[in-house]
Amino acid sequence: MRLNQVTITAPDLDMAWDFYCGLGLIPIVDSRPRYIRFLCSDGGSTFSIHQGATPGSGTTVYFELDNLDERVGQLKAAGFIFTSDPEDKRWLWREAELFDPAGNRIILYFAGRNRLDPPWRV
Repeated sequence: MRLNQVTITAPDLDMAWDFYCGLGLIPIVDSRPRYIRFLCSDGGSTFSIHQGATPGSGTTVYFELDNLDERVGQLKAAGFIFTSDPEDKRWLWREAELFDPAGNRIILYFAGRNRLDPPWRV
């Protein structure tokens, strides 16, 4: 089984378009104002946004980057506001947090081999 895509909800797809293009996702479907879809730059998975009035709702999306610290610096220079800078977590991932314009929690992270093979793996 492979994960094809994750879809979240946002009230304003124009703002979402700008945000996710700015993060580095590659647009592949533009059916605004109802739906947009992006290709993740590595791995072949996709990420989509459907227009809806109830954004967020506890949604957290993780995007893994090999160059986390460098990319966070670039995004901050471009005006993205982070609620936390990259920091090492006790679960052996390095993470930075921000929110998209609809209030969805976005975690940019690097886990390396601990992504699928942490010391406590079953």
